[in-house]
Amino acid sequence: MLSVPLSVLDRSRTRVGETEPETLRATVEFARQVEDLGYKRFWVSEHHSVPGVVGSAPTVLAAAVAARTERIRVGTGGVMLPNHNPLVVAEQFGVLESLYPGRIDMGLGRSVGFTNGVRRALGVEKDAADDFAGQVQELLGYLAGTSDVHARPGEGLHIPPFILAVGEGASIAAALGLPVVLAARPDSEDLVEQYRTAFQPSPWASEPYVVLAVTAAVGDTASAARQLLLPEAWASAYSRTRGVFPPLQPDIPADMTAREREFFENALRGQYYGTSDEVHAALEDLVQRTAADEVLVTTNTYDRDDLLASLAKLIG
Repeated sequence: MLSVPLSVLDRSRTRVGETEPETLRATVEFARQVEDLGYKRFWVSEHHSVPGVVGSAPTVLAAAVAARTERIRVGTGGVMLPNHNPLVVAEQFGVLESLYPGRIDMGLGRSVGFTNGVRRALGVEKDAADDFAGQVQELLGYLAGTSDVHARPGEGLHIPPFILAVGEGASIAAALGLPVVLAARPDSEDLVEQYRTAFQPSPWASEPYVVLAVTAAVGDTASAARQLLLPEAWASAYSRTRGVFPPLQPDIPADMTAREREFFENALRGQYYGTSDEVHAALEDLVQRTAADEVLVTTNTYDRDDLLASLAKLIG
C-alpha cells in the first residue's frame, strides 16, 4: 500500500448508451463501492454545459453520495467559487455538514464557464476569477462568524476547505493557510516547495497539506492498464478537434488523423499505468519526491467494473 492515503475524484462522465440520469445514479453507486474499498475521500466535480460530463451541481450530488455512504469523506473537487455567491456556498456546505457531520470536505476552484454563452448564463464575466482570494475569504468569513451576515446553517461549523490550485492558486492557498490540491506535473516538486515555504498557519490548517491529483490505472499487465485510459484519451482528442466532449465509448477508432493522433498521445502523457507493483512504485516515488500528504485519483474508462477493479488493485 501507498505510504499516504488515497482518495477518488469522479467527474460523472457519461458512457455511450446511457442517459445522463443513469450516469448520475452510477456516480452515487460508484461512491458506495469506493467506500467499501477503503479510500479516504470521494469528491465530485463541477462542469457546466459540457457534453459528456453531467456533474454540474456538486453540492447536490455530494448530498446524494453522503446519503448512500457511511464512513468515507465526501466533498467537491470542486465548487467553482466565481460562479456562485459565497454566502449561498457557505449555507450549502453548512447544510451538508449538519446532515453528515464530520464527513464533508469543501474543495474550491476558480474556473468560470468555458464559453461566452455559458458565462452569460451563469451571470459571470471572464474576469470573475480575478478576485478568487477575496471570494474565498468572504466564504470562510461566513463560516467563521466574522461577517455581519450570518450563514445559517454553516456559521461555527468546521468544514475543511481545500484550494484546487492552477497557476497562482497555490500561492493563494499558502497565503490563506489552506490545504491545496495540485495536479501532478513535472514541476510538482517546485510548486509544492513554493507552497510549503509561503504557507501561513490559519484557523483552518496549522501546517501545509498537499494533495496530488493523478490519473492512474492498474491492470494485470501494463498493456491492460493502458487500455483502460484510451476511452478518455480519445474523448479528449475528439473534443480538441471537434469542439465537443463526447461520451466514453468502448472502442477507439483504428485510424486517426495526424492531428487526432497528436492530441490522443498528449492526453496519455503524465498518466500512471501498469501492474499494481509498478503503479505503487511510481506513485510512492512521486510522494517521496514531493512529500505529498495524500493522492487523489481520477480515472475515466468506459467499463465501470474495469474501473472498480483498477481501484481495488491500486489500494490493495
